[in-house]
Amino acid sequence: MTESGNRRTVKARFADAALKAAGGWRFSTPLPMVRKAVCLAVPHTHNLDGLLLVLMTQSVGLSVSWMVKDTWSKPPGIGHMVRGAGGVGIDRSKAGGMVNSMIEAFESSDELYLVIPPEGTRSYTECWKSGFYRIALGAKVPVIPAFLDYENKRGGFYDPIDLTGDVKTDMDAIRHVYRDAVPMARHREKFGPIRLRSEM
Repeated sequence: MTESGNRRTVKARFADAALKAAGGWRFSTPLPMVRKAVCLAVPHTHNLDGLLLVLMTQSVGLSVSWMVKDTWSKPPGIGHMVRGAGGVGIDRSKAGGMVNSMIEAFESSDELYLVIPPEGTRSYTECWKSGFYRIALGAKVPVIPAFLDYENKRGGFYDPIDLTGDVKTDMDAIRHVYRDAVPMARHREKFGPIRLRSEM
């Protein structure tokens, strides 16, 4: 979702300055024309990946969200700051936990870009976690593959992918988009196969 007025301008200027200090990173693609989506943060091999993606989206006026424990998003004061920074609380006590909490967040929001690193770790892993897939399918929202290209210091979004419910078909579409992702990663040796455990 985009922001307007002075709030957006201040965020965008701060993000631009931070990206310049980080070596001249830039958001290099058009903004997606959808109001809700699960955004894949790929590759995820370095602890700065998430911060860079957030700064780049802020630099173009796009507000993104990510998951946090509801114990961080509910308390007065700190909860307001966490929510203001894009944190969406997860109630782990509910049946279905994270997935159902995020589906409910989509249902109650007019606009929501939920950023998820599907690898779930900065280390090498044989499979992606399926949470992003179950959330997008359950909320009936597209998946938007985001990318970070460390070689050229740029990032952005590929076109939205509407899931069909057929895991192989959907993952094949995601694999096609990320076919050149390995050279983009900060630590190439940590970028593992693009697949869900259910495909093995």
